[in-house]
Amino acid sequence: MEPYRSLALLAGSLGLISCLIAVSTDFWFVALGPTLSAHSGLWPRGSQDPVAAYIHVTQSFCILAALWGLVSVGFLVLSYIPALSAPGRGPLLSTITAFAAALSLIVAMVVYTSERWDQHPHPQIQTFFSWSFYLGWVSTILWLCTGSLSLATHCRAPRPGYEAM
Repeated sequence: MEPYRSLALLAGSLGLISCLIAVSTDFWFVALGPTLSAHSGLWPRGSQDPVAAYIHVTQSFCILAALWGLVSVGFLVLSYIPALSAPGRGPLLSTITAFAAALSLIVAMVVYTSERWDQHPHPQIQTFFSWSFYLGWVSTILWLCTGSLSLATHCRAPRPGYEAM
């Protein structure tokens, strides 16, 4: 039980950190032209143009994913302190919230990917996804690992017998 819980905590912490970095940086999409380059993220700066709806959806689901991930990591941390957690419930609640974080981030990433993929650039401008975008996908994988490891922790936890009743 202990190695699974420790690995779940590590994966969840890395997933939370990578999600927060991805959301806060502006290297989701890069455009390279013959004379200049530009990059963008989820939080446009200094633009008077209205922000596209898919950006708002991506922002919302990324923030929701980060909150679910924080709750998941919190339950894992509390599971190390027996006085603060119900026996066997911390890993189960961590599993549910980790999978909720992964699902929220998958929605955000799919919306962003599908909208950006369909945009037709100028013939002289090369566009591509950048490291912040890929870090969001890595965070999704880490939270799926967190949920799986937390579930393994929950399933392997000793159950109290009739003597405890």
